[in-house]
Parts: sequence; C-alpha cells; structure tokens
Amino acid sequence: MDVELRQLRCLVAIVDEGSFTDAAIALGVSQAAVSRTLASLERALGVRLLRRTSREVSPTGTGLRVLGHARRVLGEVDDLVQEATSGHACLRVGYAWSAVGRHTLAFQRRWAETRPETELRLVRVNSATAGLAEGACDLAVVRRPLDDRRFDSAIVGLERRLCAMASDDPLARRRSVRLADIGGRTLLIDRRTGTTTTQLWPPDSRPATRATHDVDDWLTAISLGRCVGMTAESTAHQYPRPGIVYRPVRDAEPIAVRLAWWRDEPHPAAQAALELLTTLYGTG
Repeated sequence: MDVELRQLRCLVAIVDEGSFTDAAIALGVSQAAVSRTLASLERALGVRLLRRTSREVSPTGTGLRVLGHARRVLGEVDDLVQEATSGHACLRVGYAWSAVGRHTLAFQRRWAETRPETELRLVRVNSATAGLAEGACDLAVVRRPLDDRRFDSAIVGLERRLCAMASDDPLARRRSVRLADIGGRTLLIDRRTGTTTTQLWPPDSRPATRATHDVDDWLTAISLGRCVGMTAESTAHQYPRPGIVYRPVRDAEPIAVRLAWWRDEPHPAAQAALELLTTLYGTG
C-alpha cells in the first residue's frame, strides 16, 4: 500500500475548500487531476473517503478519521521541511535534569540581547547525551564526559555537589555534610545521566542505591524520606521543592559542566554559546 503526500494534500484541500473545483484552484491543478488523485487514494486505502452530491462534498466516517491523520502527517512534514531549510535560525540546547542552574535565566536574556537573529530554545531530554545523539538538540549541557567520538565538548564551569534530603531529615539541620554522613544511607541515582556513583566512597563504606530515571520521581522519593540524593548545584536552583533541602557535600569533588556538540557539524552559534556560558560561570 503506497500513500503519497500529494494524495493527502488533495483530500485535505477538497474538504477545506468544499468542492473539487475550488480544491483544484487551491492546488494549482486541473479538476480532473483532483478527481484522479482522490480516486487513487481511495483505491490505495480500500475505503470510500468522501460523499459527493450535486451540492456538496463531505467526508464519510472513515474519511473523517483519515482526514485527521492526514492533517497531522502534513503538519509533521511541514515542520520537517522548515527544520531542514531554515538554516540555523534556532539554537536548541539540550539538558537532562537541569540546564545551567542559576545561570539559565541570564543565559537566555543575554543571548536574546546579543544574538536576536538566532532563537535560543532549551530542550529537556533525559538521555546520556541530553538529546544530542537523538537529534533533539544542537548543543547539549552534560555533566559527565561523553565517550562517543562523534561529539566534541568543552568545560564551561564547575558546580558544587549537593545532598538532597527530606526537610525533616536529621542531616537537614546541618549547614553542610560529608560523604561519610551519606555512606550508611540509601542513595537514589540515575545511571544514565547522573553524576553520582558509589565510586565516590571507599569500597567498605559505600551507600546502598536505588535507581531512578526522572528528576520528578527522584524528588518525590527523597521528599518522602525513603532515601537521599546527590546532585549538581544546578538541580537545587532549577528544582526547589517544599519538603526538600539541599546541603553542600564539602569533601566531594565539584562537577564539571560541559557543553557538547556534533564534531563534524557544529552549529554556527556553538562558539558564541560556549563563550557566553564560560563567562557566566566564571563571573558567578
């Protein structure tokens, strides 16, 4: 079964314009071509899509369902064409859990002021490359090195490690904690995108772990007091939540914040984004 875009456009045009004649005008073809195209679509699908009388043309029940799908398909194709032909009018920056923390708003505002010709769009994708490998973004904010040779990256700044815990946790009364304070607890970690592993502790004092794959689930479990979490400082700025407090882990190494991009096809605005984020982290 072969269904072509021109057939779907023909169906939509007939319904929207109200007649074969007006659809032909809208499509810039002959009325006979419109009739042939619709007939070929009905043969391909094996169903009748339109009721035709001397006064009007209206979709059948099946036609209405096909029409809805046709509009969505054509919309997706239009988006695809625009994405492929718009050049680099938009810079999509992906991130997994948090963007660039307290620098996020300044990043967006300064970008709009200095690069108004390029729209900045932040995209949350919870994958190891924050959407880069999936084609969801042009640049990605990541907090652990990417081993994939298809990508290049550069460090733009450092962030403290924080421990997230329920507000009634005994550790919440402290201004900061140590790794040893967490060693006897259950630690909630995201193995795909997270920056925390049990390698931070000596082999004989490592915490028990539970897996999570989403920041909202992570926050909910921690707020219930079932476990604690360790995360980059940016998470605290992007996800403040009643019932949860964040405390610095004073003997843990800071986390490097990296900006990653495709090695063979970097976005023309990648260098500008790299410089701006490096400046924001440096002055912060």
